[in-house]
Amino acid sequence: MQPFDAQPKPLGDGSGDDDTCRPPGAACPGEGGTADAPAGGEAYGGGERLLAALLDGMEAGFAAFDGDGVVTHWNAEAVRILGWTAGDAIGRRGLSGWAARAADAAEAEEWLRRVMGSPGRHVHEFALLTKDGHRVLVRAQSAAVPGPDGRPAGVYCAFSEVNAQIDLERSIALSEALFAGASWGVVLIDADLRPAVANPTAARLLRTGRDEVLGRPLGNLLVQGVEELETALQHVLAEGPPPATTDLWVTLRADPEGRRRCWRCGFVRLGSPLGEEPAPLGVGWLFIDITRQKTAETEGAQVRFRYQQLHRADRAAAECGSALEAAALHLDFALAGFADHALLDLADDAGRLIRIAATPAGEPGPCRLLTDSAGSGIPVGYPAAHPALQALERIGTVRTSCGPEGTADPAGEDAPEAWAAARRWPAGTAHGLVTVLRSRGRTVGALTFLRGPGRRLFDRADAAYAEDVAARVAMALDLAGLAGER
Repeated sequence: MQPFDAQPKPLGDGSGDDDTCRPPGAACPGEGGTADAPAGGEAYGGGERLLAALLDGMEAGFAAFDGDGVVTHWNAEAVRILGWTAGDAIGRRGLSGWAARAADAAEAEEWLRRVMGSPGRHVHEFALLTKDGHRVLVRAQSAAVPGPDGRPAGVYCAFSEVNAQIDLERSIALSEALFAGASWGVVLIDADLRPAVANPTAARLLRTGRDEVLGRPLGNLLVQGVEELETALQHVLAEGPPPATTDLWVTLRADPEGRRRCWRCGFVRLGSPLGEEPAPLGVGWLFIDITRQKTAETEGAQVRFRYQQLHRADRAAAECGSALEAAALHLDFALAGFADHALLDLADDAGRLIRIAATPAGEPGPCRLLTDSAGSGIPVGYPAAHPALQALERIGTVRTSCGPEGTADPAGEDAPEAWAAARRWPAGTAHGLVTVLRSRGRTVGALTFLRGPGRRLFDRADAAYAEDVAARVAMALDLAGLAGER
């Protein structure tokens, strides 16, 4: 290896077999004095030991060369990467014949010479040779070392295996990609369960700005679902991430309509690689909105269940001793997961409705036939504009609910108890659906399904299901000979 400088200023004497860099007590580059100097010797020796400890603690291999290209420093990571000990390396001139093949060494040494003549740090890749004869591609960062007069006295080189460097760069690139344009929302949650960093997708899903979300309690962002989310985060901090993703239903505080959203969430515990014991720094929360997919899955499962119930009811009704029992059995099967109460009213020749079957007014139970009221012929006494009478008049289905989202009450009752009582429905009713019973082109009666305040409103899918149930009940009533000529 040719000298790096015409008038070299050595980084060290290059002697000794110290396991780390250079002999204990030797002068640092550019500093005067010796190991046995009487003034400040103890402190100076401590400085040499500190330098050796710092170089040994580096996560990259470190080598230094003086102006003649002689190795003056060689740390423990360089020993691990290449296998050459400090005793093998320190004092050698250049790299050829031991740490690199001749062709590879010429390229590396030429690059080091150029580094000495230019300011700043430089990055380059070249091949080195391990002690057992294997070539290793390293990525090195080098810079010139100035002497006391400011002129280059040598060069240092910090290097690591390219594969390890690429892994680090991939990790950094992945982090930047997640926080730049990932389709999933990514939020870093600190140990106090407050957002520390959020990517644009997360800010859009949370309906807030990236800076506005930082440091705020999760309860300021979510109305519903915050307890489940905080429980999941605490579990991840204490036990580690769950083995699979979790679906959470949430309601955003920033959503004026208060719609429920389903987020598929994944969690990653963040720990410091610098601690002796793993101490969690927080949680990486990744989530994506799957409301449409989840709603479609739920609706599909609901439809399958309901029509399985219809099929079971048809088979069970075929075993009933009377058509009236079959009608009541159809209602029992229909109530499962659909409504709390069912009322079956038969239309007489005058168009009045007579109650012939109902579920208990108190706790939900099986539908019972009311033989006494059916035999008496006394009508229920619905007030004008009652949903059941509307269904008869329209020959269709009527949905109604108590509250601003339901149909307005003609009598003006606002309280749920008064609203249900005005319609002669059981106490606690909040939502009603009435559909007409038709058989062979004739109106047989009306079928009513009721829900309590803890359940959602009846929708169009509910109305379609109720109409399918009503067709079977009307057929049973016609078979029983109870269908009028109206």
